[in-house]
Amino acid sequence: MDQARTTISKIFNGEPHSYTRFNLTQNMEGDNSQVEMKLSSDMDEEVGENGVGDHSLNNSNRKPYVAQKLGRTPKNLCFMAATILLIFIIGYLIGYLVHRKKEVAPTCAASKLPFDVPVAHETGAAPLMDWDDVKKLLAEKLSPRNFDTAFSDLSSSNHQAGSLGDEVLGKIVHKKFKENGMNTWTDEHFIKVHDAPVSGFNKFTFKGERETQVQGFLSYSATKEVTGAILYAFYGQENDFRMLRDRNIDLSGRVILVRAGRISFAEKVANAAKMNASAVLIYPDRADYNIGESTQLYGHVHLGSGDPYTPGFPSFNHTQFPPVQSSGLPQIVAQTITEAMATNILKKLGGQIVPQEWGGVTKLGDETDVITLSVSNELTEKKINNVFGVIKGFVDSDRYVVIGAQRDAWGQGFATSTVGTSVLVELARSISEMVKNDGFKPRRSIVFASWSAGEYGSVGATEWLEGYLSSLSMKAFSYISLDRIVTGRTAFKVASSPLMYSVIKSALDEVKTQSSGATLMSQYGKGSWESNIMEPMKLDNAAFPFLAFSGIPSVSFRFTSSNSDYPYFGTMQDNRDRLNAATSNQVPQMAEAAARFAGHIALRLVHDHLLRLDLSKYDKIIRTRVAQINAKVKDVQRLKPDMLPRSLTMQWLISASGSYSRASRSLAADIQNSNLEDIEMCRVLNDRIMTVERNFLSPYVSPRESPFRHILVGSGSHTLQGLLNHLEALKSGKAEADLFRNQFALATWTIQGCANSLAGNIWALDNEI
Repeated sequence: MDQARTTISKIFNGEPHSYTRFNLTQNMEGDNSQVEMKLSSDMDEEVGENGVGDHSLNNSNRKPYVAQKLGRTPKNLCFMAATILLIFIIGYLIGYLVHRKKEVAPTCAASKLPFDVPVAHETGAAPLMDWDDVKKLLAEKLSPRNFDTAFSDLSSSNHQAGSLGDEVLGKIVHKKFKENGMNTWTDEHFIKVHDAPVSGFNKFTFKGERETQVQGFLSYSATKEVTGAILYAFYGQENDFRMLRDRNIDLSGRVILVRAGRISFAEKVANAAKMNASAVLIYPDRADYNIGESTQLYGHVHLGSGDPYTPGFPSFNHTQFPPVQSSGLPQIVAQTITEAMATNILKKLGGQIVPQEWGGVTKLGDETDVITLSVSNELTEKKINNVFGVIKGFVDSDRYVVIGAQRDAWGQGFATSTVGTSVLVELARSISEMVKNDGFKPRRSIVFASWSAGEYGSVGATEWLEGYLSSLSMKAFSYISLDRIVTGRTAFKVASSPLMYSVIKSALDEVKTQSSGATLMSQYGKGSWESNIMEPMKLDNAAFPFLAFSGIPSVSFRFTSSNSDYPYFGTMQDNRDRLNAATSNQVPQMAEAAARFAGHIALRLVHDHLLRLDLSKYDKIIRTRVAQINAKVKDVQRLKPDMLPRSLTMQWLISASGSYSRASRSLAADIQNSNLEDIEMCRVLNDRIMTVERNFLSPYVSPRESPFRHILVGSGSHTLQGLLNHLEALKSGKAEADLFRNQFALATWTIQGCANSLAGNIWALDNEI
């Protein structure tokens, strides 16, 4: 081939008759340089357009170019052309035979070929295993017997974050990842947390009675002594406080007594702080937590996630960051008490009768029910380690799904962390064996992560996100949480990004439990699976920071009980015996079903050509929110025209919603019209899909002040729900109209920006807005 090419080059070594882009032309120094020139046809068109005669008029008396150059007759030229053609054919056949002997590599390795030889179009690096075979392999690798072994290996009586037990467990997980042949690494952080007093106790004195000491505590509470009158506030939800305020009860300076449950400890404390309360006491009511009257509760009250003393920054050692604190740190005192302590207080309260719907308690408390509360938790620095292992993909190895589980707990933490860590390790082993021994070749990578300091508010996971956010933004396309996945067996609940609904439905339809042989859908999703199974993702969900802080589509799930939640989280009583009682001694079987559900989602995401993320779900959510905002705006304009003039139009927000809808439909059409065997095409389409969640993070708010920046599922005034709340406040004259207009404009442009990114190339944008 090379000889033939050289011969042709020598024969036609002159100025070509017509030009093409990127021809090699001989420069004055004699070497070849690559230059861009116009096609002769373009020039012809320009000449024609300018009215100057046909190009052929200037060449009517000239011999053919090659004949001029070489001085040959047409007969000789024909003979020479035939010879050249024969040489070219022989060279081509030799090259073809040599090429066939070469083994095609299973990856898309870039190769540099001469410019004039067509580059072979790669259509897929990893031969796809049939999906049914993938499911069958995973089911064969997982068994309840293996989980029994994993529980024994990973159980610990004391593995609080930063302790020796936590470190030992981390090393065991690291060793198991290594044994599976995975690439492993650790991520070290130095975090600040509040722990119980080293000497002494947190304590309170009610109505001058004997001092009561408490062992349980709430990390990140303000540390001081306060005195105030007790006021019972049910669960401490916003509507509970509104009900008290509507009764003309002064909440300023009061010590609020609330039940545990329904919302997180942090939200209860934040709601009380808005009412100018001085402190919050939280207890487990028997109606919700039948855990014994002397059981202590442990937890945290940071309204956020991660280390609150490095908000928005990673807690690496010796890092120099501004001395700031998270806006989610409470400024009031918070403390847990036992059921017996709360009962003693409640039966002595005076004041108004409780609302009928609250039940149980009889009186709310009055100004004479005085309590003195002293909290002296100690701020300590701890070193924690996150442990990672990766199974690399064979096509897009730099794109990955992350599967993570909390490793630490207050006590034994069997349901809190042992089950999830065991499922993590068993999934890593099973999928590694599928790759090593069974020919499974995932297109994308799977990262397995064992987090520490989850009990303090997903600290380990959030610090990792903060440290590598820029790297993760277009790399990690999904997160699967394995925290608290088995707490019962009669119900199944899933919380996720709306983008993941389609892959969740696929898993529900195909994953069967070993005990019944029926699919999860037929067992738990009869009727409307979305209403029976799906639930909102709460602030204290371990997957929430991945979704609302980092813009990574996330999912968490749990087997639970249909009549009540597992009551032992945040206590020292979370052990295997109690989880056995909650699952009818089916813990290994339920863990195996949980592993198959998580594994199904992960494998589907790394197996298919395209990411199974459903963009249409967000389209419906945006339209619903926009309709709600539109109705409230008209309501406020009618009732309070001075607060919100009629000049404020909804057209921009409606147009932005339409832009997202059109962009999502356009992407669906592009997918239908694309060759999914084309690696580069798939990568471009997948990148467009991956931008959606990230682009719903408002770029107009600080991640330090408002870490959960997602305007649809996050929290704060920048969200669409925040706009609805602001409109409600405008109706009562308790909000600023100018602030609303600013938030309204920024939310509108966030949606439009997401639509622009989803549309793809800059020339495909819809500029109607």
